[in-house]
Amino acid sequence: MQKINQEMAIHQKVVEKWQSLHQKIEDSLVLADMLLEEPDEGEFANFKTDLETMTTELEQLEVQSFLSGELDPNSCYLSINSGAGGTEACDWANMLYRMYVRYAEKQGFKMDILSMTEGDGAGIKSVTISIQGPYAYGFLKAENGVHRLVRISPFDSNAKRHTSFASVFCWAEVNDDIDVEIKDEDIKVDTYRASGAGGQHINTTDSAVRITHKPTGIIVQCQNQRSQHANKDTALKMLKAAIYEKEIERRNQEKEQIESGKMANEWGSQIRSYVLHPYQMVKDHRTNFESSKTSNVLDGDIQSFVECYLKSKVTAQGGQ
Repeated sequence: MQKINQEMAIHQKVVEKWQSLHQKIEDSLVLADMLLEEPDEGEFANFKTDLETMTTELEQLEVQSFLSGELDPNSCYLSINSGAGGTEACDWANMLYRMYVRYAEKQGFKMDILSMTEGDGAGIKSVTISIQGPYAYGFLKAENGVHRLVRISPFDSNAKRHTSFASVFCWAEVNDDIDVEIKDEDIKVDTYRASGAGGQHINTTDSAVRITHKPTGIIVQCQNQRSQHANKDTALKMLKAAIYEKEIERRNQEKEQIESGKMANEWGSQIRSYVLHPYQMVKDHRTNFESSKTSNVLDGDIQSFVECYLKSKVTAQGGQ
């Protein structure tokens, strides 16, 4: 019943948005007729403003209509791993982490750090976060793959240009009522001392948990809770979600971004490039959508990239 109520609330909210927009359009048509009969400069200015607002709302609803996948309405987990590039790549992974934190804030999502491994000199080697909110997975699945950065290195005294890579992998959170069997003999559980932020207790006890699923090779880890038991429960939930997503991929026989998330973090496999030197440009290689506002993108303004990707997937499916 709780699941049904949650689904109903999500669908009801969408329906209410469509009904509200429909009413606004009806009212605007009446106002347009009135302006044709009795022109009024002030009312016409208001009419133009309302028309722009309605156009934006329609575009948002159109994008949401693309999120028809079984798991699209769900919250998600997102992991970032530094690739080729050493300290540069660790710093780049940290920049991506900040970008997604800012994106989550802009979308009104809640975010929690589940595990983080800091880089040796700067940045982070890896981080896994939980992103809670309606359609978090539907949007962020567009980020699966390798991200490439080109810039003048702040760590190079000779100010040379460097290329760094980091991979992003997003998978949906699944409900407890979804049956995913995880046998004890199929998993390896390791405990270790958490690193990074978390407080004295977390950092001085072996409370962090890493679980390896032997049949699939999937590895998940959690260190944000104070107790080993709580971290293990969260890690098992993450593992369940990852296994379920893998099964969905196999069942639907779709080669989606989940595969690009496993590509080597090196030249030629990137889905998006962020160039800060010798020019300013962020380009998605799957859709060819690009933006010269690199600072805005790195500050979490990636919704245009996400929407363009979703539209391209719908177009491709329609042409098959």
